[in-house]
Amino acid sequence: MLATLGGLLALLLGLAILLLPLLATELSRPRDSVWGAVVLLLGLILVTSADRLTGAPMLGVLCGGLLIGRLAAEVSQGRWRQLSQEEQQRLWSKERWQTSLQQAGATVTHLIAQVGASSTGLGQWFAERRQPKTSGKRWVRPEEPEPAGTVVVSSFAEIDALIEAEPAEPEAASSQAG
Repeated sequence: MLATLGGLLALLLGLAILLLPLLATELSRPRDSVWGAVVLLLGLILVTSADRLTGAPMLGVLCGGLLIGRLAAEVSQGRWRQLSQEEQQRLWSKERWQTSLQQAGATVTHLIAQVGASSTGLGQWFAERRQPKTSGKRWVRPEEPEPAGTVVVSSFAEIDALIEAEPAEPEAASSQAG
């Protein structure tokens, strides 16, 4: 249970670190997204492997989590101290957060629209690929004329009629003559 709780906290912290450049650009640094992804991965591992973490491994995870938390607090304090007094006051203002959230909402809306447009384009492309291809012949070979004496038959009744209409075989005719 402790691993699951720590994993959920790590997932929330990783998501907050990933959103930091969007919401509080004054506090963010260039490689924050990488560290946010690492913390998200740690949270995912803790949540999915919670049943295996008992005893000494769980104690190690707990100590590692405490060390990561302490390091994150030190880094946050250092970043806060680097801000000027004006930036610190502006960071607490309600208007600043409203504009940041509106910009983030507009970005998400634009992203959803772009994904929707690309998915419809992809769907059309797949639909074109699924349609049966038409014959790609550019010319048609002329049919060869049938040799003389060839009979084309389309049913068994025609075959029976042809057999009955044939003249008697020459062997039968020669035996009757002699």
